[in-house]
Amino acid sequence: MSVAYRQASVLGLVQGLGEFLPVSSSAHLIVVPWLFDWEVDPQFDTLTYDVALHLGTTLALLSFSWRDWLRLAPTAGQPCSASGRLVWMIVIASAPGAIAGYLVDDLAASAFRSPMLIAGTLAAMGTILYAADRFCPQTRTVEGIAAHDACALGLAQALALVPGVSRLGSTMTMARALGFRRDAAARLSFLMAMPITVGAMLFKLKDIKPADVDGPFVAGIVVSGVSGALAIRLLQDLLSRGSHSMLPFALYRCALASLILLRVVSGRWSVISGT
Repeated sequence: MSVAYRQASVLGLVQGLGEFLPVSSSAHLIVVPWLFDWEVDPQFDTLTYDVALHLGTTLALLSFSWRDWLRLAPTAGQPCSASGRLVWMIVIASAPGAIAGYLVDDLAASAFRSPMLIAGTLAAMGTILYAADRFCPQTRTVEGIAAHDACALGLAQALALVPGVSRLGSTMTMARALGFRRDAAARLSFLMAMPITVGAMLFKLKDIKPADVDGPFVAGIVVSGVSGALAIRLLQDLLSRGSHSMLPFALYRCALASLILLRVVSGRWSVISGT
């Protein structure tokens, strides 16, 4: 396997697993190449390959949630019904992330690559995720979401532009802090991810030309899609066990943060430059 295909596959795996587990795919896409001292192929620092990775995870998300949306979408014109109200709450929740993404996405891709920042957000969000999951009540269901919940969840999703925060991690943390059950928090997070993920994908796809679709591009789509589907299934299986907590993810985040700090202190990884 060539270096290009190998890197495409590894980054696809990192994107797929990180996107649908509360560990931050954006942090891992920055950390992994430098952690293993890769000489990254220039094609993987481009918008083209970013689209490939996110197209794969978008397809994975669609494969698990299309039935839910097929049932919910027709009720948007019935805002007084439980399903219709949920649709509009998701729209409200999607707005802050969409606005933030439009305004600061380029800045986030270049200015938020500091290893100290990534280590800090990984550890801090891991700790907050565990605390919210451990100490907050599990009483509320998806159908009980209100406008103030949607606004809070939307602001949490917007924070995911910072590497290390994690879209899924931040929205699940906020949902648990608001008293939603673990399964409800996960469902809300996946439902919220759909509009903003598909919207961002459509916005970026317009810049992709047929010549850009080469072997590594397709490999990125396939690997990120398959690994993303596996990550969704894994999280669903874990959350279906009522006794399972977010502690393993919190511990993993703190361990990775410690490894990053060790590299910084050792001088091997003092700077991550933007592209």
